[in-house]
Amino acid sequence: MPDQLDEELARAVGTAYVQVLGVQAVVVGYDMRPSSPGLAGAFADGATAAGADVTMIGLASTDQLYFASGHLELPGAMFTASHNPAQYNGIKLCRAFAQPVGAESGLLEIRDRVAEGVGTSGSGSGSISETDVLQAYAAHLLTLAPVRGRRLKVVVDAGNGMAGHTAPAVFERLADQVDLVPMYFELDGTFPHHEANPIEAANLVDLQERVLAEKADVGLAFDGDADRCFLVDERGRAVSPSTLTALIASRELAKEPGATIIHNLITSRAVPEIVEELGGKPVRTRVGHSYIKGTMAETGAIFGGEHSGHFYFRDFWRADSGMLAALHALAALAETDQSLSEVLASYERYPLSGEINSTVADQQAVLTALEEKYGDQDGVTIDHLDGLSVQHADWAFNVRASNTEPLLRLNVEGEDIATMEKIRDEALAVIRGGAA
Repeated sequence: MPDQLDEELARAVGTAYVQVLGVQAVVVGYDMRPSSPGLAGAFADGATAAGADVTMIGLASTDQLYFASGHLELPGAMFTASHNPAQYNGIKLCRAFAQPVGAESGLLEIRDRVAEGVGTSGSGSGSISETDVLQAYAAHLLTLAPVRGRRLKVVVDAGNGMAGHTAPAVFERLADQVDLVPMYFELDGTFPHHEANPIEAANLVDLQERVLAEKADVGLAFDGDADRCFLVDERGRAVSPSTLTALIASRELAKEPGATIIHNLITSRAVPEIVEELGGKPVRTRVGHSYIKGTMAETGAIFGGEHSGHFYFRDFWRADSGMLAALHALAALAETDQSLSEVLASYERYPLSGEINSTVADQQAVLTALEEKYGDQDGVTIDHLDGLSVQHADWAFNVRASNTEPLLRLNVEGEDIATMEKIRDEALAVIRGGAA
């Protein structure tokens, strides 16, 4: 928010970033929020004051910035608050080739330097230049997931976010393959139609109605910085990101049998089951891009999926791309004469609650109460890899604190709907008994 992140702070972060990482050049992009261009410019000023050259790519999705980082072989900074409301903004930092900058790999040191009041170091004579990577980005994605086969009718809800910038470039290359129905492509950081946060069911309603009205084959919904993608099938039904993870995993394993697939701990248990059935090696990890990318690097995984709608690709510098995930779904659909719901049926096994958020005053007390309630039950196993994961043969749930908001996030699945709903309601009663 403006009282927490202003241009003076962005300038200081630019200087500290160059100092801590020892970089000589950086690529910078920004989203459509009113404050983003000014923040990006201030960051660039701070970076050049520390002696680094800055390449500005202008308006960009986060995965377009990751593409630029890999394509140009430069560390990067993206100014965006992703799916958060209009008054927010933030910075996503990466090393060259879209490698993450995490708490233990520079982020805390950058924070500390800014807090201490950084001075400039280096020549102070870095330059600022501009380049446009949008068309190169679109072309690259289509080499990774070419769409061939029958013609599709596709509704895309950009939510007034950065997919309104990237989708036209991608889909104009698919003009012979796709009839595109655009929704809310106008870049507007005030989000006049709905929040650009498709994990919330209310923000999918417009897309669901339009898919049905258009008799479309599929609907795609992107978040504000377009690094996440959610699907709506031809019946207007939202598709679980776990289901899309399993679909993409199957496609990647077909190209590279026996490979490793990453899934985070709130992904449906169907994902590791399907990966194993296809001869792959599932590896479970914590929620969050730095953990996913780190585990992908350690294991050589070809793909990783998060239940929040982030999808990571080894051949995209292990970075996440909502658009690339969308293209995989379109490619799988175009190759068949089936509907999307038919294509996905074999990847959907267990009813899921979806993510349920609760504002909680004492998060640790709630986690302790849940562990006490379930820990002694027969057949229950518990782990603390990320928050609290409780597993049983017939059901499972995870409760974890948000990395970006003061919330506890609950995800539940069961062998059937009744079981899932029973565990969901029990867990929520404990969680909201401690609600603020």
